Amino acid sequence: MDTFLRDLRYAARMLARHPGFTLVTLVTLALGVGVNTALFSVINAVLLRPLPYKDSERLVTINHDYPQIKLKASVSAFGYEHYRDHAKSFENLTAFQRWECNLSGHGEPERILGMRVTTTFFRTLGVDPIHGRAFTREEGEAGGGQVAVLGYGLWQRRFGGRSSIVDNTIILDGQSVTVVGVMPADFQFGRELGAPVDIWVPILFTPVQRTPDRLTWEFLTVIGRLKPEVTVKQAQAEMDLIADNLRRQYMPQMNRTHWGLAVDSLQESLVGEIRPAFLALLGAVAFVLLIACANVANLLLVRAAARRKEIDIRAALGARRMRIVRQLLTESLLLALVAGAFGVLLAFVSVRFLTTLEQVRIPRIAEVTLEMRVLLFALGISILAGILSGLAPALHQFEGRLQETLREGGRAGTGAVSRRMRNSLVVLETALALVLLVGAGLLLKSFSRVQEVKPGFDPRGVLSFHLALPESQYEEPAEIYAFFQTALAKFEALPGVVSAGAVSTLPLTGFGSSGSFRIEGQELGPGQSAPHGARWRATSGYFNAMRIPLLRGRYFSEWDRADRAPVVLIDENLARKYFPNQNPVGRRIAFDTTQEGPRWREIVGVVGHVKHEGLEGESRVQYYLPQSQAPNQRMFVVLRSSKPLDSLAKSIPQVIHELDSSLAVARVSQMETLVENSIAGRRFTTFLLAAFALIAVGLAAVGVYGVISYSVAQRTQEIGVRMALGARTGSVLRLVLTQAFFLTAGGLLIGLAGSLALTRYMKELLFHVEPTDPVTFAAVSSFLIVVSVLACWIPARRATRVNPIIALRYE
Repeated sequence: MDTFLRDLRYAARMLARHPGFTLVTLVTLALGVGVNTALFSVINAVLLRPLPYKDSERLVTINHDYPQIKLKASVSAFGYEHYRDHAKSFENLTAFQRWECNLSGHGEPERILGMRVTTTFFRTLGVDPIHGRAFTREEGEAGGGQVAVLGYGLWQRRFGGRSSIVDNTIILDGQSVTVVGVMPADFQFGRELGAPVDIWVPILFTPVQRTPDRLTWEFLTVIGRLKPEVTVKQAQAEMDLIADNLRRQYMPQMNRTHWGLAVDSLQESLVGEIRPAFLALLGAVAFVLLIACANVANLLLVRAAARRKEIDIRAALGARRMRIVRQLLTESLLLALVAGAFGVLLAFVSVRFLTTLEQVRIPRIAEVTLEMRVLLFALGISILAGILSGLAPALHQFEGRLQETLREGGRAGTGAVSRRMRNSLVVLETALALVLLVGAGLLLKSFSRVQEVKPGFDPRGVLSFHLALPESQYEEPAEIYAFFQTALAKFEALPGVVSAGAVSTLPLTGFGSSGSFRIEGQELGPGQSAPHGARWRATSGYFNAMRIPLLRGRYFSEWDRADRAPVVLIDENLARKYFPNQNPVGRRIAFDTTQEGPRWREIVGVVGHVKHEGLEGESRVQYYLPQSQAPNQRMFVVLRSSKPLDSLAKSIPQVIHELDSSLAVARVSQMETLVENSIAGRRFTTFLLAAFALIAVGLAAVGVYGVISYSVAQRTQEIGVRMALGARTGSVLRLVLTQAFFLTAGGLLIGLAGSLALTRYMKELLFHVEPTDPVTFAAVSSFLIVVSVLACWIPARRATRVNPIIALRYE
């Protein structure tokens, strides 16, 4: 221990004597450690840390699976109760439905996010209220009391954290509801997806929803808690048997591949889609750390060369080589640990920045902290960086001999081994930087291609918001339709509003509704599944407000009333897929069946396809029902305005309150913002990888500069002799640049090979770009060559200014 402390003190003194060297080394390593720690803290919170529920590894989701159309759907009420009663793999099953409601009676009306849940919800997740109680079984049955459990945030925000709120009533959607419990602060269900739930109420299934013919009437999310001895695979096997029995009993016409049940880990269902992007970023920051280590190793090699005489004389006086190696490793470890402390500070700032990016919808991003596991990771990579950085200069000490040092006349010379070592490190840096540049270039090109995708509507000058009418106050379809018609008329009368409309689900919001339909005159063959598409309800003004083009026929009109023949609009993709080379206007489709048979709807028009689920990939075929014939209480209102949208947003609550003072609007946003936010995840990944690549290129450029500068300094006498013998400036410049060229060329060759091997794993992150895109490879290679030339230009020019007289005296 005393020896280690002596080595530590000596290392600190040596580093303090060379503040410039120490600062550059600390900054380089701090960058490498900082970006790795920041990204690991995100990966730890998102991918590694268990969900904040009791024994969360036993929580799974259950979905209806339609593999033929690549759809994992929700679960029906009949399905949930059937699985609850027949599946033996689960301790508990719960089902819930996202719900928004108007909270009134305590200040201004507020639109809050809630859930309708089965009474087993809190028991399944393994959490108890801090005040009051959870729901009883009776409260989930018809005739059960109107009760609610509050989230901690809502309890604090609207009710001042008063425990007396328990057993008192609040007003939800115009109805009195009794508060029976308050959940703890750390229970923020829904925060994993960016929006914690404020309130829970029991869900009540209707007799119709519980009938077997509603098996595919899907609107519930189902979570199950596995029994301790049951695995996900075993549960899946049991659910496969249940699915087989249901198909035979209730849907004999369906092929085995058309419908099934899927059991997945709850954590995997939340973060599975973003895992590839984070693994790619983790590989990128690992490369940055390796480049930083190579850079520091080069700096330490140069410094070791300057101390070569001192070290060889110490060896001649009896110091053992391992003792000298230990001393040098102590210096590099001290540097790395101090740099690690600064890296943790950099990571803290980076994480705080990432968690404030609301438009980046990363599951569980709010849970990112620099916890003990992250700090241990930072310590571990700091030690690793110290060892990797110090290993090369330490091994360099086995190269020299005292006689060689004395023959050099006291100059801080350099041997062939250390020279090759430095050159090899620069080649490694260049190769790793090229791999990162290629990855970033491919993502940048993909991002550019995504931005070129047309969403199918014009988002400029469009403001949207969500409005929901309480079911208790607006029960009759005619009342619902009349309210929205009156509201839209008032909005159209506002200054600057060009057109107004409403739709049940707004594009790019993450919400959706879909269903199967039948086409009159087309019978399904053996093994065929029914056509399936996205289904929405819209007013006649919606298409004009969004500028969704009419391709054939007409839009909805005021004549499409409830007492007239049912009509429907379809999109161009549905027309192309199911009516090839035909005019679908006048044909009929049906998505629901009455006792009299299918309720056929006449196709009155074909509209443009809308990128509803995202700009990337293919959205499902789409069809629209008129709000006048199928009124919906929950609608997104869209307003197209020729004036600034900020001023229009302030008018929206006033108009709504004139119609009903108990209503509140929610999710007011500009459509351009929604379009931008829909690609925020790709922008985030691209930005980070590009930033890491630029850091890597900067470090590689510093490495090239350092090696060429040191080489010029070592060859000063040789250059002076050449110039004294008549060598021209161009030949000296070419001499220096040739060395840089071979280093860069070696790095490029290795980097290109590495890129070809690694970028194929990025295929699912790319959009309309091949992993071997030749333009990207050529562009980044050229960029790296330019950077390398610029990095060695200063030492090359310095070489041409060597004074031959001074150079011949150089020692």
